[in-house]
Amino acid sequence: MAGKRWDKSHLPSRHVTVGPDRAPHRSYYYAMGLTQEEIDQPFVGVATCWNEAAPCNIALSRQAQSVKKGVAEAGGTPREFTTITVTDGIAMGHQGMKSSLVSREVIADSVELTVRGHCYDALVGLAGCDKSLPGMMMAMLRLNIPSVFMYGGSILPGRFRGRDVTVGDVFEAVGQHAAGRMSDADLHELECVACPSAGACGGQFTANTMATVSEAIGLALPGSAGAPAPYEERDRWAVESGRAVVKLIESRIRPRDIVTRRALENAAVIVGATGGSTNAALHLPAIANECGIRFTLDDVAAIMRRTPYIADLKPGGKYVALDVHRVGGIPVIIRALLDAGLLDGDCLTVTGRTLAENHRDVVFPADQDVIYPVSRALSPTGGVVGLKGNLAPDGGVVKVAGMKMLRFEGTALCFDSEEEAFAAVQARAYRAGDVIVIRYEGPKGGPGMREMLSTTGAIYGQGMGEQVALITDGRFSGATRGFCVGHVGPEAAVGGPIALLRNGDRIVIDAAAGRIDVEVSAEELAARRAVWQPRPTDYRSGALWRYAQTVGPAHLGAVTHPGGAAETHMYADI
Repeated sequence: MAGKRWDKSHLPSRHVTVGPDRAPHRSYYYAMGLTQEEIDQPFVGVATCWNEAAPCNIALSRQAQSVKKGVAEAGGTPREFTTITVTDGIAMGHQGMKSSLVSREVIADSVELTVRGHCYDALVGLAGCDKSLPGMMMAMLRLNIPSVFMYGGSILPGRFRGRDVTVGDVFEAVGQHAAGRMSDADLHELECVACPSAGACGGQFTANTMATVSEAIGLALPGSAGAPAPYEERDRWAVESGRAVVKLIESRIRPRDIVTRRALENAAVIVGATGGSTNAALHLPAIANECGIRFTLDDVAAIMRRTPYIADLKPGGKYVALDVHRVGGIPVIIRALLDAGLLDGDCLTVTGRTLAENHRDVVFPADQDVIYPVSRALSPTGGVVGLKGNLAPDGGVVKVAGMKMLRFEGTALCFDSEEEAFAAVQARAYRAGDVIVIRYEGPKGGPGMREMLSTTGAIYGQGMGEQVALITDGRFSGATRGFCVGHVGPEAAVGGPIALLRNGDRIVIDAAAGRIDVEVSAEELAARRAVWQPRPTDYRSGALWRYAQTVGPAHLGAVTHPGGAAETHMYADI
């Protein structure tokens, strides 16, 4: 398609490339080596989250070069740029985790500003770490220019004494070490082999959950999310993603044509079916917000409750992303769900075809036990369950994939920060039957809604994972397992019931019934609320302060702006 004459009258880049008034702008492009022909073509932003913070992102720059090749081959002009990531594995367990969820908004905002400022016509977004995937998708929907998402790929599994391991095993090993069940030498051996390559965490944690969503929701090419980051196959998918976005410019198919309410429902189905991360209950409402669609935690939870769990993946199961790739990848999961009538196959995708058309020729492999047909599902209920009750009027969420026990009744042991709780866990200052409460860690109260993998991993490592429960207005890593309820709302910072709990209160969590309650009368809770005082945070300026002023509740996605419903104009139509 190189050499094709493009009509730019409907493309944003006309504002920086067309007409005598834009001679100064074009002089900048000539300074960067572009030809007149390249200036006359559509400008395609190629956005990555490349950095040297963690293995999740380290391969993205390489893949971006292949995307640019595909864009150029198809007759577009690629313009590469980067944005930030905050990598949860390194941010975990200290104050740095407060930056994690905030980074999702910064990623979306920075991609929006780069595209707006330079009038790009289309976007290919590559992301590899937990918050960068939804952040990139949010930007695509906010801008609504032709866009293709591509996952950077998962890490290869580590091997430790004859078994596959992930970083989740290392977090649990910290608890084993503290309990005297693992030596210094063994812990060091594990940490040296757990993460053997570039790529995002290998279990069905948040990155792989949202990568699975990217195919099911239609924003990524079918099959593109499966190959691990080090595989050269990823570069082929990158080239194809570059070519695909130019076709979308020609056909004028935009992200909001693809991400409809039905597509969001498909996304919730595949999260439940794969035992995905509870963080999807935050990210799907946030993605919907960009389109002006109200899609809440309640909507996500209702869909997951009726979705069977069919993929035996860590942390609840035994396999990792590489195993899914070996048996045919995410298209196999989608095909199983389509065959059972659990996905809407008529939804449009970035191929220009429907979800059903994309997967018509996929054959479900019989000789494997990674993905099950719906007729032989691991359980009838999806891997993530929503909870409501007098302790969480706005809801909470628990990952039940792989759990044997769906009800827990115990007494509250309250902590007002993750640090306090982790110190108590390391000191074994808790007992079987406790419901460990970590509060003032919500979107506003944290601020930033930290994940609690260090604490939950330590509990499991001490062998207490089945004997205690944990509830928080913060979040959990996709690697967390056990009876751990997150996103409890309203959060403590705004006086939600979790702020009113006292040590010894009786708490009942029933995942089968979808309930979470404290056995305290309404009158007693009202009396406690009357004397409750808000707690100031230590973040009185900077990005975390600004986030706390604007962020909304978790059940609506912890978003920081009104979204598509409030728009008076759309960038794509400037």
